Amino acid sequence: MPSPHRALRAFLALCTAAGLATAAAPAAHASPGGGPTAVVAMGDSYISGEAGRWLGNGLTNSGSRDGTDRAWTGSGYDPSRVYGSTVGGCHRSDVSEVRSAGPIATELINLACSGATTENVVRAARGGLAYKGEAPQADRLAAVAATHDVELIALSIGGNDLGFADIITACATDYLVWYSYCHDDQQAEVDARIDAVTASVGRAVDEIRAVMSGAGYTASDYRIVLQSYPSPLPRAAENRHSESGWSRTNTGGCPFWDEDSDWARDSLVPQLSGRLRQVAVAKGAQFLDLRDALQGREVCAKASRQATASQPPSGATAEWARWIDSRSTQGLVQESMHPNAYGQQALGRCLALIRAVPSGHRACRNTAGAGPSGMYLTAG
Repeated sequence: MPSPHRALRAFLALCTAAGLATAAAPAAHASPGGGPTAVVAMGDSYISGEAGRWLGNGLTNSGSRDGTDRAWTGSGYDPSRVYGSTVGGCHRSDVSEVRSAGPIATELINLACSGATTENVVRAARGGLAYKGEAPQADRLAAVAATHDVELIALSIGGNDLGFADIITACATDYLVWYSYCHDDQQAEVDARIDAVTASVGRAVDEIRAVMSGAGYTASDYRIVLQSYPSPLPRAAENRHSESGWSRTNTGGCPFWDEDSDWARDSLVPQLSGRLRQVAVAKGAQFLDLRDALQGREVCAKASRQATASQPPSGATAEWARWIDSRSTQGLVQESMHPNAYGQQALGRCLALIRAVPSGHRACRNTAGAGPSGMYLTAG
């Protein structure tokens, strides 16, 4: 069934063709929301495409890094092959979630930016902030909504407000330097911030609603899918590297204590996911729970393996998250702990699946032993 604003535009077009349109017709928003259908991605690095350069992880630090480095040209490295003009900035990769979702709309538009917080989503007129040389994302959405028929907006935000990067850094430092746990003091930090983060994410959703309303859309003309974050770390029992020694650091790229890994996987990620679900329910958005999307595909997970010269990367066997390269021998440290190319393809499949589900909250999971196409939805 066509949406009301599309039906209204069609009716006005017929009236105009028949010479029946009145002078008041333009006030009915015949233009805003017209044009090709669109699905829009907004938010931070987990949806912009950070780490899309990598097909799994491999220990070789030269050439194609055992086939994992998509920036390899045959004689050097060109990250713009993956990130285009946003290299060194927003890092919108060619395999970002919305770009990997398939033909779910005429145009797939990525407004997300690596490192963004809720302040970078809110309109400038409402106190929002430009970021990395770009206007706030809600302002950019307004331009898209005026020239496209936006049907779905996928939003990933809140992780940077909570300080995900700082938490990861603190936990890795406690493993590498201080030989102490991070989960106790970091949980206190999370508890101190989580209420404000929840409110800020709610405000970001309100901003999107306001922009769409201003462009002539009603709430039933489009959907907001607010998604949570997948854990890039496995539980301690699922880590293929011993807690002692240096294999977690030098080989696996997952320098975290068992207790901290379990805390991150089964407390931190679910805590934020639960809050994001609360926002979705309160604001009439659809919730996509991704906490288990990388289960068994995390960095150092027993069910996955690194690529080697004799065993090139494969979506069915590789890790789907970027490791921590503590020696900075491959790419950028900021790509650490993000879904890599396989992970983003998997999340794109999740987006395609929920695109076909008009209502209700869902969780997205992977099929053991299958590639990114094996993702499936469950009740969320």
